[in-house]
This record gives sequence, C-alpha cells and structure tokens, in this order.
Amino acid sequence: MSASLSPPRFTDPAVFGRVAVLLGGPGSEREVSLQSGQGVLDALRSRGVDAHPVDGVPALAQAIVAGRFDRVFNILHGGDGENGVVQGLLDAFGVPYTGSGVLGSALTMDKIRTKQVWASAGLPTPRFVRLPPGADLHAAADTLGYPVFVKPACEGSSVGVFRVLGEADLAPAIAFAARYDGELLMEQMVRGDELTVGILGDIALPSIRIVPAGEWYDYHAKYIADDTQYLCPGLSPDEEAQIGALSLAAFRAAGCGGWGRVDLMRDVERGFQLIEVNTAPGMTSHSLVPKAAAQLGMDYAALCWRVLESTLTPEAVAR
Repeated sequence: MSASLSPPRFTDPAVFGRVAVLLGGPGSEREVSLQSGQGVLDALRSRGVDAHPVDGVPALAQAIVAGRFDRVFNILHGGDGENGVVQGLLDAFGVPYTGSGVLGSALTMDKIRTKQVWASAGLPTPRFVRLPPGADLHAAADTLGYPVFVKPACEGSSVGVFRVLGEADLAPAIAFAARYDGELLMEQMVRGDELTVGILGDIALPSIRIVPAGEWYDYHAKYIADDTQYLCPGLSPDEEAQIGALSLAAFRAAGCGGWGRVDLMRDVERGFQLIEVNTAPGMTSHSLVPKAAAQLGMDYAALCWRVLESTLTPEAVAR
C-alpha cells in the first residue's frame, strides 16, 4: 500500500562517485529518453552528483571497459535499456545500476510473457492472444470478442497501439502487422479508469488516475497534450491500499526491483486489471512517477537521488 517515505540514507554526493546517465539510444523512444535523461542529469548535478550523459549502449560499453564510471542511472527507454541487455552488461562488469536486474527487465519488456506470469500467479489481467508474425488478426479478435487493443509485445510509450472497436477498425492493425517483424499482443479492452502506480523500493506511491481529453491515453496525450488530467491520489483510501498491494505483488511476481511503474485499469465489472510494467519509467515534465512522488513531499531532484541511492549498499559505501 502507499506509505510515507523514510529519509534518504546518504547526504554526501561523493558516495556515488562518477555517475553515467544512460539515455537516448537508437530506438523508437529516443526523444522521450533524451528528455527524461536531461531532467535526471540536471537534477543530480543540482544535488552535487558528478553525473555525465552517455548516449546509447555502445558508448556505455566503451566507457565501462575504460573504467570511467562507478554506477549508472539507466533512463534508456525501451529496447536494450529495458530488455536485459544493459543490465547483463553491467552485471558482467560489476557496475551498479538503477532499476530491475536482467530477469525483471527482460520479462516485463515482453508484455505477453509478463501476462503469462501474472495469470499463473492468479493476478488479474485482461484476456489476451499472442500474435506471431503472419497471425490471423480476424480470428484472434473473434476469439476474444470486440473491442480489443492490438500492440507490439516489446515496445513502449504507446508506439504501434491500435484501438479496435469492431471489425471495421481492424484494417490499420493488420497493415501494421504486415510490416512489423515482431510478436503482437491482442487483449480485451478494459472499459473504465486508467491508473498507474509508481514503485520505489518496497513502497507503492499514490496512484494516479489519468483522464485524457480524447477517448484514450495515446502517445499524444502522454507526451504532447497539456489538457490530460492526472488525479493523484486517484482513488479512495481503501482502494489506494488495494491497488498499492496489487501493484507491488505484480512488480515482484515479474522479478522486478528498485523502482518502476505498474499500469492498470479498473473495469466496471472485473475490478483492477494489470496491463504492463515499465522498468525505466519516463522522467519528463509529463511523466507520472515524479507526480506521484510529489504527493509524498518528494520533489524531482529528491526522487532522482533516492533512485540512485538504491545502487548503494552499506558494504559498498564502507569500502
């Protein structure tokens, strides 16, 4: 459940050493990652941290081999930033980093496998169909029943997401599937409130209920529009306890740790439904984890400090 936050464990920025802020990269979420990374970089520097931007995994690998950094604040959205590649690289070199490890990152980057884990753990998530390349989208939609969402299994930031209310709306998704070489996920559409819960260590931050001006929370509503409403906390106290506990259970079941964000919806009949996990959440001016942390009295710079602090163990500091 949501709770108050304890004070930071450290106050001296020197304990972090030289910090790489991993951002950018070549993927579809590059621009958002650059914005997030600049925000994190500015915040850490404002607190005296010796932080430096590193654009993409090849540049990070070169810097790590050269021994130029003591730890990494990973804000590389999507792709190798969240699929276990960066995490495996840094584990191999013994360099601490923010966010989930290899297992949690790789699993939650794949929406299909994440939902399979949740279903096996008895956690609520909408019914879905896995769509390998060449799959029959008409048959899948008939199996689930309209309305449905169609989305890439391993993308984020609402990239390539199609809202399909009926058979007549399926054509754009079919066209996308014909040129997309990865797996797609088709899931039942949940009609109800859109919610998200930030995770910081063992604490679920207050939920945010998202109210877009349009019909649904698409890329434009997330990163461009200024008329999307973010209500925090989004629920009553009893419901906050329920959604916080569910979000922590979903985060842990997927092997995640450190910090992240769990996205859910509240169906009018089925209650809370888990949608996905983000292991390197956005940190832009429109992003949600900073909004939730602010409700507990934690400003943006303090949040960045707390996330970076998770890379420090008492033993490492003592050395």
